[in-house]
Amino acid sequence: MEFYRPAALVFGLCTGLWSTAQAAEAAPQLGLPADVMASMQGIDPHRIAEQVRFLADDLLEGRGPGTRGGDIAANYIAAQFALYGLKPAGDNGSYLQKVDFMGVKTLPDTTASLLPAHGAAIDLKLGEDYVVGNQTQTDSADIDAPIVFVGYGIEAPEYKWDDFKGVDVKGKVVLVVVNEPPSKDANFFKGEALTYYGRWTYKFEEAARKGAVGALIIHRTDLASYGWEVVHNSWSAEQVSLSNDKDPKLKAAAWIQLEVARKLMSAANLNLDEMLATAGTRQFQAKELPLRFKAHIQSQVRKFVSYNVLGLWPGKQGGGQAVVYSAHYDHLGIDPTLSGDHIYNGAVDNGTGCGILLEMAHAFTTSGARPPSPVLFAAVTAEEKGLLGSNYLGKHLPIPAAKIALDLNYDAILPMGMPQSVNVTGAERTSFYSTVEKTAAAFGFEIQADAEPGAGHYYRSDHFSMARAGVPAFSINTGVKFAGHTPEWGKAQHEEYTAKHYHRPSDEFSPTMDFTSDAAVAKFGFALGWQAMLAPRSVNWLPGDEFEAARLHGVAH
Repeated sequence: MEFYRPAALVFGLCTGLWSTAQAAEAAPQLGLPADVMASMQGIDPHRIAEQVRFLADDLLEGRGPGTRGGDIAANYIAAQFALYGLKPAGDNGSYLQKVDFMGVKTLPDTTASLLPAHGAAIDLKLGEDYVVGNQTQTDSADIDAPIVFVGYGIEAPEYKWDDFKGVDVKGKVVLVVVNEPPSKDANFFKGEALTYYGRWTYKFEEAARKGAVGALIIHRTDLASYGWEVVHNSWSAEQVSLSNDKDPKLKAAAWIQLEVARKLMSAANLNLDEMLATAGTRQFQAKELPLRFKAHIQSQVRKFVSYNVLGLWPGKQGGGQAVVYSAHYDHLGIDPTLSGDHIYNGAVDNGTGCGILLEMAHAFTTSGARPPSPVLFAAVTAEEKGLLGSNYLGKHLPIPAAKIALDLNYDAILPMGMPQSVNVTGAERTSFYSTVEKTAAAFGFEIQADAEPGAGHYYRSDHFSMARAGVPAFSINTGVKFAGHTPEWGKAQHEEYTAKHYHRPSDEFSPTMDFTSDAAVAKFGFALGWQAMLAPRSVNWLPGDEFEAARLHGVAH
């Protein structure tokens, strides 16, 4: 199946999005000054390609956080920021923002069992029946606590939903269902689209905030959108967290198989299917079960450091509403257990996003037009470990979140020709969406709807960390329509990348890659950033959105 196009087509025929005449015609639609349009037109796929070529080289050893290769990448990006004339926005007058991490790997001598009030203990097999991690960053943890079934484990005042009402789970272990209450009503947990309340990360966070010592998430493939093997493989590896994170943590953050949950409910003289059905209704009432969860969790713990890279282009007014452009530079590093190629080069994921970020910095700093507000360029670390670098950045922004209009994020943009559609999932949640629509139309882009709203893609890239801080944020990517091809072709290219190259050593740079797509979405984001800064009002979340409180009151979601 064709994935790349000949380089002659890339750089010989398609170095700009529009001709000079077309750009002049589009300028009034975008409402941007001529010198801004000229800077946008100067965004070059050649330069993006060369940045990706270096960042995906074997020299950088897969850019793993806390590794030599990861540090080389961070220092390279910092050097580019300095060459462009960006001001350092990291620690102590540097471009680097230090992030301390803790890696915790659950060891095989971990044990767990369910203890009914009457009858024999139900011993659980690590990996086969359950997976678990100790979030308290200690070598070992012991738990012997009652189990409380709290349905979906959600407290959402905006939907008048509280699974914890009437129970105290302090010092106990909560049993929760993955995902969220079923709904087709767009005004109730956004209907079939997944909100953050349905993500497994929220379940653990909310349980810890309520004072629980542990949480058991019931896995169901249909609700999780992935099988048990995905859970097993992810949790068998080292779990990484911010070492200086002061948020409450669980001694046991665990998943259990559906059949284990069935045994658990049976031991409590309850029917699992009936309990799950009730959990999706307003009649649900949390219930302490006549069982205890007993576990000894043994872990291997290590500390390491990585860096966000931050460069600031000051606005001519020194104030106003800033814009952030972000992309993660980390990838999966080296796996010495693999035969043959064992370097995860991460050319597409996310060399492309970094290449775009650097080219955007070049466009802003070489422009004859000075933006009215500051522009922050953020290359963040540890996205592959759970959006951790951006999580830290969201809590330690060099510009207050209330003074940032917008974060535009770039993550894994396939170099495959001129796009005719874009994906901006999450933009529709903001007051900026009408501008996004008008700008897309001016570029000749169709906005592609999220094909899998129930999968929660919005919560799986670094813009989410900014959203949690209250900043309106979304990622920009291509859709499936490309010039000269059918939508089926574009869909097939994305599917082939996912099946054969995503998170594999084969995600490598090729000189035949067509970076026209990356330059096109860079220009699109450049125009959006300028429009956000020139707008008479700051961008906000739409009323009732789950991130509105963070925007209005600084309450992190």
